[in-house]
Amino acid sequence: MRVVIIEDEKAAAENLKFLLSEVDAAIQIDDIIETVSGAIDYFSKENTAELAFFDIHLADGISFEIFKQVQINVPIVFTTAYDEYALKAFKVNSIDYLLKPIDKDELREALVKYNRTQQSVPANQQFQEMLQILQIEKKKYKSTYLVHQRDTLVPLGVDEIAYFTIETGIVKAISFDNNEFIIDEKLEHIESELNPDQFFRVNRQFIVHRKAIENLQLYFNGKLILNLNPKPSEQVIVSKIKAPRLKQWIS
Repeated sequence: MRVVIIEDEKAAAENLKFLLSEVDAAIQIDDIIETVSGAIDYFSKENTAELAFFDIHLADGISFEIFKQVQINVPIVFTTAYDEYALKAFKVNSIDYLLKPIDKDELREALVKYNRTQQSVPANQQFQEMLQILQIEKKKYKSTYLVHQRDTLVPLGVDEIAYFTIETGIVKAISFDNNEFIIDEKLEHIESELNPDQFFRVNRQFIVHRKAIENLQLYFNGKLILNLNPKPSEQVIVSKIKAPRLKQWIS
């Protein structure tokens, strides 16, 4: 079986490639593509893919845009940390998904499902049906976190938080008035709970509020330095791959 991986994070793509080889040594990776534009170009031409793994957030946008531009005639498995109501839509339309970090047993089950069903309904048709569900459902984003303050837990509204960060394994929320609070959640889980119009995961260490961004500073090799207010204890660097998406999000 030939597989194409649509994923903008190199480590995630390599991990999926490794897990696929562990589950089935006969699987061949046809290509690894990092962008929406690259995927559109790939599916616009003749290709040999029999199954595709799609990350939702890519370097230059959301992978859903691919379906609007080109017909995709292979089964799709989404690899995502997306919110619950979107996952419900995937379930309803038999579009499979894997939550990151990907579990080998769940990957094996997804491949078994593929081999059993071969997904008779075209992916584009399923996608359009899924979008209808997404438009009907109303997403409820997290509005308050319980944070540690000495020996007590106090509510902290997300509109008071400038950014979330992780230091030596401890997740912290930094408020706009530069107070620091410990939160008993993983950064990945926090990212899935927040309104993506307000917060952006700029790298592995930071999720930032739109209003905390002072400016973007050009850095070497296409990277960016993100200047925040209040100023964090370390420099916030945005990778070359993620920089276009951040600029698009800000504008």
